[in-house]
Amino acid sequence: MRAAVLLAVLATVLAGGLACQPARTQRAPDAPQGAAPPEPTAEPPSAGAPSNGPPVLAVKIDNVPEARPPTGIGSADVVVVEPVEGGLSRLVAVFGGKRPPVVGPVRSARETDLELLSQFGRPTLVFSGAAPELLPKLDSAPVDPVRPEQLPGAFFRGGDRPVPHNLFVRPDEVPAGAAWSPKAPLVFGPAPAGGVPRESAQVDYLAASTGFTWSPEQQRWLVSMDGEPAAATDSGRLGAGTVVLQEVRVRDSSLSDSAGSVSPHAETVGSGRAVVLRDGKAFDARWSRPSPDVGTTYTTASGEPLPFAPGPVWVALNDRL
Repeated sequence: MRAAVLLAVLATVLAGGLACQPARTQRAPDAPQGAAPPEPTAEPPSAGAPSNGPPVLAVKIDNVPEARPPTGIGSADVVVVEPVEGGLSRLVAVFGGKRPPVVGPVRSARETDLELLSQFGRPTLVFSGAAPELLPKLDSAPVDPVRPEQLPGAFFRGGDRPVPHNLFVRPDEVPAGAAWSPKAPLVFGPAPAGGVPRESAQVDYLAASTGFTWSPEQQRWLVSMDGEPAAATDSGRLGAGTVVLQEVRVRDSSLSDSAGSVSPHAETVGSGRAVVLRDGKAFDARWSRPSPDVGTTYTTASGEPLPFAPGPVWVALNDRL
């Protein structure tokens, strides 16, 4: 049945996508020649598992040059790039299946994270700290917050980079998190008709950029940060089966960082424009997320669902495409 494509902006296990991941969610098979194309498959990760899917873990990841290269995010099912103070960006890595032994460097939470992550149900959120005004909101939000003061044995500091860019977490030593919400499945399937061939795309923030370049040989979008190839220490060059460039409203929040800079809040509930990159093509799209407890749907200009290609999903949030 045709269903709107739901993004678990953070979501789950991708079938046949990552060489380092076991196949988990099955992609709809290609249609025989002359037959109608198959419908997208809309399932929570590991459909059929108890409580609808695997537990969800989200980790805030530092993304300034001093913090690179990261560890563990090549195993994430969804990676979200979000704007933060000073025109920089940070990452939210969402794991629904395979958890690597170590993830990091871990940094602080932002107001954007609460709205973003509520679609997954009640994930565990690992972060290094937050503005004092945000901590009560974190405690009352639909997430299970985990920071070093709570579980010091789950965290450690690496010696190859300076504080605060050297905090890492061992995912197996933090609470599992609630099951992936069936209201926010990742949807995989063949691309709709249309699309424009595209070799690369870039999202620019005031003091940072995230780029994506199509690799025909690897059949994925290779990730770059600030014009340099992005790689993880444990899995090599980072890449995505699908990239979503999502235009959202970014407003000043009521919070600021330790230097007094106002924190931006990227609003992910609502609707707006998007560009979905898959299979070496760009598709103009619309995104919609009517309430915090449901995932985001992506459709073409004509209203057709836009399924994801196999592999991890990267979503870049910005106030302009």
